[in-house]
Amino acid sequence: MNEIGAVTLRGMEALPVEVEVEITGGLFFISIVGLPDAAVKESRERVRAALRSVGLPLKGRVAVNLAPADLPKEGALLDLPIALAMMRGTGMLKPVRPAFYMGELALDGRLRRVRGAVPAAYLARARGLPLYIPRENAEEVGLVKGVEAYAVGSLTELAAVLRGETEASPVTVSSAPDAPIEADPDFSDIKGQAAARRAAEIAAAGHHNILLVGSPGSGKTLIAKAMNGILPPLSDEELLETLLVRSTLGLPAEPGRRRPFRTVHFTASSVSICGGGNSLRPGEVSLAHRGVLFLDEFTEFRRDLTESLRAPLEDGQVVISRAAGTVTYPSRVLLILAANPCACGHLGDPAEKCICSGVELERYRRKLSGPILDRVDLQIAVPRLLTEELLSFSGSAESSAAIRERVCRARRVQQKRWAPCGFSCNAELPEKIVRRYLVLSQETLDFLAGMAGRLRLSGRGISRVLKVARTIADLAGEPDIQKPHLAESLMYRRQGTTT
Repeated sequence: MNEIGAVTLRGMEALPVEVEVEITGGLFFISIVGLPDAAVKESRERVRAALRSVGLPLKGRVAVNLAPADLPKEGALLDLPIALAMMRGTGMLKPVRPAFYMGELALDGRLRRVRGAVPAAYLARARGLPLYIPRENAEEVGLVKGVEAYAVGSLTELAAVLRGETEASPVTVSSAPDAPIEADPDFSDIKGQAAARRAAEIAAAGHHNILLVGSPGSGKTLIAKAMNGILPPLSDEELLETLLVRSTLGLPAEPGRRRPFRTVHFTASSVSICGGGNSLRPGEVSLAHRGVLFLDEFTEFRRDLTESLRAPLEDGQVVISRAAGTVTYPSRVLLILAANPCACGHLGDPAEKCICSGVELERYRRKLSGPILDRVDLQIAVPRLLTEELLSFSGSAESSAAIRERVCRARRVQQKRWAPCGFSCNAELPEKIVRRYLVLSQETLDFLAGMAGRLRLSGRGISRVLKVARTIADLAGEPDIQKPHLAESLMYRRQGTTT
């Protein structure tokens, strides 16, 4: 019996698999057991053709066992270890030291890129074993420090390495370049909208969710897209978190340290946003982890879809449970919502008259209210500028680079303050941390109590007001939350929905 180390994926976790092969006489036939999915079963033809390309025509009955037998195996990443196990079963390869192998085989023996290389690197590092991967996966695996990994381009090349004829090409450990973040669009391209620009800066500084409400053409989408240019670059830890999610889906690493920005259309399904399906894959909310999830035309989204976002936004993770198992994906996102003020889009518009009836307005306001908005920290109106204002507007607005400098300074203050508690920004704070550490003076506390009653804020709403006020104080460089910081924070609670 010949065993080769392989991996399979369950969510973002790589699990070890032993590939065993037995070759006996009789008519040629390959059978694969051990709960393989369709992609693994189809590897029989890919492996057979690849072995023929290296001069090994298979004969007899070939039994391939993927152990443990009760663990579902998926994907084409098992092609390479199955081929190696067959080569050892025929005596073409001698036993080698334990290692993990992964890769999809082309019919001519070339190795193609596979998903899950980064989780496999974590597994190999934890087990203290080398990892052999396709050359196309070398860049992302090189970001994982402490792993012994080797990149190969074909089955022939790997066989020569294992026979000691050539040396393996080690994967060079590197870090993502600190390239400057190019803001496109830039905040200097946005005319007017001083209140919305200020709210966007606060949202970026504390990683707070934000709702932009305004007429069509007021610049909501432009502001949302420009926000990605004022966010601080990903840290090393955050970069690996985002890389794990992308590797699980087989997506290459993003260049540089720019944060993810994912836009979701209102026709999307709950599975595509929150994840799931037969293979328990991550959704858009996990691909946007440590970055931005943008939902344009928020009122057009189905209620079941918006409700499915409640737990990921509150907990910072998505738990997907199916018959195949339970997996957890991270989902700490900055949620940006954009919506019109009414069904026709002209409520409060200085140029166009709203034609919605009272019943239609009430029905539309219900779409903009509810539990999901209780998880939005800032709500801001984005009025449309008149033609005269657009044409007569002179002078240059502040650039994204200048705003990003203030945002990064505020983030550094938050990281230093909350690092002992295990958090990196104000928006991540649980309520018990907010109550314990955000101390207010009696005057400020009385002011908050009065305003909370007038605005009918829930307990979660009060906590979010305090967290936004803490971010405003950080931007101002103040050690304590003052009454003006709290007043500005309260201003953003219901402004967008009452336009």
